[in-house]
Amino acid sequence: MPAPADILEPEPRTLGSLIQKYSDVIIAVTLVMIVIMMIIPLPTSLLDLLICLNITIALVVIMSAIYNEEALDLSVFPSLLLVTTLFRLALNISSTRLILINGYAGEVITAFGNFVVGGNPVVGFIMFIILVIINFIVITKGSERVAEVSARFTLDAMPGKQMAIDADLNQGAITDAEAKVRREKIQREADFFGAMDGASKFVKGDAIAAIIIMLINIGGGFVIGMAQKDMDAVTALQTYTLLTVGEGLVSQIPALLISTATGIIVTRAASEGNLGSDIVKQLFNNERIFFINTGVLLMLSIVPGLPGLPFASLALVCAFIGYSLHKKNAVPEEVKEEQQQAKEKTEATRPENIISLLQVDPMELEIGYSLIPLVDTGQGGDLLDRIVMIRRQCALELGLVVPTIRIRDNIQIKPNAYIIKLKGMEIARGELMLDHFLAMNSGTVFEEIPGIETIEPAFGLPALWIPESQREQAELNGYTVVDAVSVLATHLTEIIKQHASEILGRQETQNLVDNLAKTNHGLVDEVVPELLGIGEIQKVLSNLLNERVSIRDMSTIMEVLADYARATKDPEILTEYVRHAMGRQITHQVVQGDTLPCITLDPALENRIVGGIQRTDHGSYVSLDPDSMRRMITSVTNEVEKLANAGYPAVVLTSPAVRLYFRKLVERSVQGLTIVSHAEIDQSVEIQILGVVRI
Repeated sequence: MPAPADILEPEPRTLGSLIQKYSDVIIAVTLVMIVIMMIIPLPTSLLDLLICLNITIALVVIMSAIYNEEALDLSVFPSLLLVTTLFRLALNISSTRLILINGYAGEVITAFGNFVVGGNPVVGFIMFIILVIINFIVITKGSERVAEVSARFTLDAMPGKQMAIDADLNQGAITDAEAKVRREKIQREADFFGAMDGASKFVKGDAIAAIIIMLINIGGGFVIGMAQKDMDAVTALQTYTLLTVGEGLVSQIPALLISTATGIIVTRAASEGNLGSDIVKQLFNNERIFFINTGVLLMLSIVPGLPGLPFASLALVCAFIGYSLHKKNAVPEEVKEEQQQAKEKTEATRPENIISLLQVDPMELEIGYSLIPLVDTGQGGDLLDRIVMIRRQCALELGLVVPTIRIRDNIQIKPNAYIIKLKGMEIARGELMLDHFLAMNSGTVFEEIPGIETIEPAFGLPALWIPESQREQAELNGYTVVDAVSVLATHLTEIIKQHASEILGRQETQNLVDNLAKTNHGLVDEVVPELLGIGEIQKVLSNLLNERVSIRDMSTIMEVLADYARATKDPEILTEYVRHAMGRQITHQVVQGDTLPCITLDPALENRIVGGIQRTDHGSYVSLDPDSMRRMITSVTNEVEKLANAGYPAVVLTSPAVRLYFRKLVERSVQGLTIVSHAEIDQSVEIQILGVVRI
């Protein structure tokens, strides 16, 4: 058997925990009982208790409103307002029933009718009317208007707030979780003020109902007293008016408190504390205000005909407050100046202020002011979502985690222009027409259409900007038609792929290695740092990305490096070994079906390249005479043009020993050339040689 100490004691059940546990049942039963109160007569003792409970609830609500720091701290208030209004109306009906039937509705109502107004029905009636006027015209009407305006401005501000959140998220200033919390808060604010706009009508209707109920009670009681209880007119009017006024006062006091709480909640702006602390902090912060008030009050105290003592007393109080604030805030001017100079000197020499100037964003997208709607989700802009998809696409296709792309507007460029920057330097730019579509000739156009001639920025193809009205016709004529944001997204994607090797740095490489270590820790430990450092691995990965070979399969890459890094540390040679291991992936990128249409090198040219290889401590290079280089480049260009005219991509097939060096020779002169070796092509692929490069 377990020791007594091992037996868990049951958690003690307190009243608070039980209420919390069964809160839904309690609320449901309460609402049903409120409705039943309107039907079933209540004993006077229970009615007294419920009237006191109504006043207590009103006090709790107004105290909660005072001590809340923002409106959403009491987000249940619209529903609470409905419940309290229904409860108050149920009490009105129950007390009216007792007044008209028995001429007595409990001690609380009697006390308010006799003691509070001194047994004078006229005074009581006037007090009741004044309370209703204050509640209905002043507090309720103002709260209703503030709630209506708050709801309108909150809804109007939602798109801007959402855009600010998306911008912060896109810049990396906040996390996805923080963005989700902010969005939920904005939605809750809109829902709350919208509900408050409607809930304020409850208070307005309650005030109107109170006046009608009072008139019915007085008229009905007067008739019942004379017709059924044999009272004379004066006695009947005296009795039922006092009871009605007492009942009206005990209902209007809680109503006034609830209305005040409503006004406090809907008028609360941005604050850092509760209502009391905000009032004290913001009113009692300037001694000049109180000194001026002191002078005004002293002048009023000596004016003939006005009571001097009250004004003089208040003048002394204001003078004391002003002196206290002055003493609290008083700092010698010399000390202030010294403190300001020291602060400026400290701020100027702080390392953070200098280091912050060195920060360069990995990638930036600057847009003209006319392109801002692309980013504004409130205007239907989805560029931020497109960028998220671009980053996902690059991760899937290249295995590269593209850093956060900062988007900012730039009034110094053309309104319709955009600039793509890499590490602070411009690498591409373009122009868009938001109200037009870009139509490109895909080679199947049988009838041209008019438009604004331009160049497609991603691939440099001739295109036309056409209005939306011509979009359908352009598609029917064989054009490929895309919208402006798709043009920008495509251009940005292509730029990222072209400069992927520059985007990948040592820190990004470290992140990739750390991610692999989570599932293949032994492989990573074998390579890093015993065989290769992060910098050497980064060079291999950059070489692969430079030729658009995906590095997503980090496990295979690291296994090849583990096999060959003991023999050589040359990143270019290691890259060739990795390419051989990734032959299936490379084959998939260049084949068309089961055939590889390509051009190849003349064996004499390959021998000449191999003979010209020079190896040094800093790597290998090929030395060819200028005339041979010129003829080789001309031959490559001619053969690539033949492939392009036949509709095939520019692929050159070489021997494994020549591929690396041939790429070095032609990569700057011939753009868009894919160079593969026989070792990188799957054996099941049929090679179709369409040309030979000779010199």
